[in-house]
Amino acid sequence: MNSMSMTTTNDLEIIRIDARFDEWEALLALILSAFASMDGVIDPPSSAHGLTPAKLAQKAETEIGFVVLRDQELVGCLFCRPEPGFLYLGKLAVSPDCQGKGIGRRLLGVAEDLAREMRLPALRLETRIELTGNHQTFARWGFEKTAENSHPGFERTTSIEMQKRLA
Repeated sequence: MNSMSMTTTNDLEIIRIDARFDEWEALLALILSAFASMDGVIDPPSSAHGLTPAKLAQKAETEIGFVVLRDQELVGCLFCRPEPGFLYLGKLAVSPDCQGKGIGRRLLGVAEDLAREMRLPALRLETRIELTGNHQTFARWGFEKTAENSHPGFERTTSIEMQKRLA
C-alpha cells in the first residue's frame, strides 16, 4: 500500500492517502460495511451506495483522505475538505468489528491537528437525523448541533450539522 504520510501508535497506523494509494476496492468495502447498519434506517439512503473505487480515487484528489490500518488490515477512514472557517469531515467509517475501540476518536484527533495546521478554527460534519447514537458520540467528542438540513426533495429534516470549535 502506497501512502503520502504515516503516523504509527500502538497497533494502529494512520496513513494520509494520495493518488499512489492502491486499495480503493478495500476502502469501498470498508465504507459500505461501516455504513450498512444505516440501510433501511435513514431516508434518503446513504451516498456511500453511489461510491465506486474510481469515485473514491477522485475524492482523494479533491479532499484529504486518511485510512487506518491494524495489522495491515484496513479498519477505518476519514475524508476532510477545507472550507472557509471549517474543516469538513465526511465518510468517517470504522469497520463494524472495530467500532467502539477508539479508532473514530483517533481519526478525529488527526482532523483536529490538520485543521490547526491549516489555521481553521473549527470542524464541521453532518449526520443523519435518525442516527441519534452518532449525535451522542459526536457530542461526547465536543461537537454541538448548529443546524438542521433537508436533502433535496424532502420537506422534513433529514440531517443535522454539528461543529466543534478548536482551542
